[in-house]
Amino acid sequence: MSGRYGNILNVDTTGASEATARPEGLSYAGVPASEKIAEGDLRNMQKYRAMIIKVGNSKGIDPAVIAGIISRESHAGTVLDNGWGDNGNAFGLMQVDKRYHNIVGSWDSEEHLAQGTEILRGMIQQIQRKFPTWTKEQQLKGGISAYNAGPNNVQSYDGLDIGTTHNDYANDVVARSKFFKRNGY
Repeated sequence: MSGRYGNILNVDTTGASEATARPEGLSYAGVPASEKIAEGDLRNMQKYRAMIIKVGNSKGIDPAVIAGIISRESHAGTVLDNGWGDNGNAFGLMQVDKRYHNIVGSWDSEEHLAQGTEILRGMIQQIQRKFPTWTKEQQLKGGISAYNAGPNNVQSYDGLDIGTTHNDYANDVVARSKFFKRNGY
């Protein structure tokens, strides 16, 4: 799905950093590491696939990007404690932070996915306004970075991930999203 927010398959990416890959038991980083991690989440992601596609289509966000974020944030829910992660600050498959948002729905519900996707869409739109000369693909990647660290953290395209978790959030999510795109999302 291309359109208002660009085509994820055309977004450049360096993939996961060593700091992201190492805890996953990988001795390598980059796009191959992101793809390996996403592949590990593929089976668990399957139970949410129809819901991810429905929400993505209704919000105009590529379902593969939602799956990429879910993989990065919660390993398709497998690392959560009753839906909670990030030391009890973030909730659900997409890890919506209770310090900034009023949590809605159960952790694995369509309502939660819609909220997380709406937050992502808002971040992409803020980056579009902040960097109107960027391509749609650059704005999409900037929005993914902002989903993790906020729009004020995005200062330049080259430094997009500085200040995100492990300084690789958007690059890792983009690589995972491309994997999910090739696998039915």
